[in-house]
Amino acid sequence: MKLFRWVLGAILLTWVGIIILRKPLPILFCPDLPYVGFLSRGLYVIILACLLSLYRIGRGPTGADRVVAVDILGIMIVGLCALLTISTGRSWYIDIGIAWALQSFISTLALSKYLEGRGFDE
Repeated sequence: MKLFRWVLGAILLTWVGIIILRKPLPILFCPDLPYVGFLSRGLYVIILACLLSLYRIGRGPTGADRVVAVDILGIMIVGLCALLTISTGRSWYIDIGIAWALQSFISTLALSKYLEGRGFDE
């Protein structure tokens, strides 16, 4: 059963990867940019990775797996902010990304200390 789920997941991820490479999102970005296809495909990849990370957060077998998935999700949101900064030309998305990275780092440290059973002052 485990092998079947693994093969099914591999087939699904391959299919989604082919869709990402073949057809970009509709124009969500400035249409005059020379790299709109790259940005929209990057957005596809980040959304797919966020969904997989959310699955790991909800289904993680241990607390450590969930902590790592939350940290990875924070990193992907920072990447999404970088894509939005490039595509729209507005720099305040980078400010949001920096604030999110700091918050994600602190929350990961706090959650790992909690899972170890230590207090926050140790």
